[in-house]
Amino acid sequence: MSRPDSFVPPAVARARTLATSRGGFAAIEAAPAGQQLGTVLMLPGFTGSKEDFNALLEPVAAGGYRVVAVDGRGQYESAPPASPDGYARAELAADVLAQAEALGAPVHLLGHSFGGQVGRAAAIAEPGSFRTFTMMSSGPAAISQSEKARAKLLLDALAVMTMEEVWEAMRRMEPLEEAPVVPAAPAAPGAAGGRPAAPTDAGDLRRRWLATDPAQLVAAAGQLVAEPDRVAELAATGLPVHVVSGVQDGVWPPELLDDMARRLGARRTTVAGAGHSPNTDRPARTAAALLAFWDAHR
Repeated sequence: MSRPDSFVPPAVARARTLATSRGGFAAIEAAPAGQQLGTVLMLPGFTGSKEDFNALLEPVAAGGYRVVAVDGRGQYESAPPASPDGYARAELAADVLAQAEALGAPVHLLGHSFGGQVGRAAAIAEPGSFRTFTMMSSGPAAISQSEKARAKLLLDALAVMTMEEVWEAMRRMEPLEEAPVVPAAPAAPGAAGGRPAAPTDAGDLRRRWLATDPAQLVAAAGQLVAEPDRVAELAATGLPVHVVSGVQDGVWPPELLDDMARRLGARRTTVAGAGHSPNTDRPARTAAALLAFWDAHR
């Protein structure tokens, strides 16, 4: 799971409910102090939330963009659907299209990991709702075999255990205080490309986990292990695409993302020192790459 350095939004941002034609979604929004060059909609990944983008909000807003990060349906602080059918991929894509409309489409769309898969479905369904599409650590089809095995373990656990019990089991397997980050050249705390020294409080991660609808996790895991290759469909939209990842990633290996970018004719950025979550591992470097792409497609 992504582990933001803090669940508290930066001073330039505010928590809000994004009202759409499909209901409200919990969101965090930051806006530039001066001229606004565009709006960015950010979708979090599996087991994640809008807070995963906290470290990007200030630099993106400073670069002139209004940025809105949302919790998907049933994620953390967004309400679940009336039935599990609301987690079908087409329904999730319709949510994204409604969010874009509420923000004044067309917007720049960014999806991290599972959010990239959902965002791709929305972009294919209605490309006119978006100026650009960024797939961050999100691949062409299903997750790797090793991650499929991990997803099956989670699905098996959720079938017989409570969310609290699953959380404790995950903590025994991987202490959450030890967030893995790919080694990089030393940087002073807060320096460009570096991470603040203080880790996320495990209590915040636990609260997020317990607030997430188990049915959302089940549906998302099922989609991640069965996602078909939709690269040709995305390429046919003509949308400018940016493929971003860290230098190491066991979910979709970087070389697979290299090939996807070639098939899409997309811009490709590999963030030094980052793993599966460049947005939390190296936010300054990631923000700089994102801004350069959006500036090229205003």
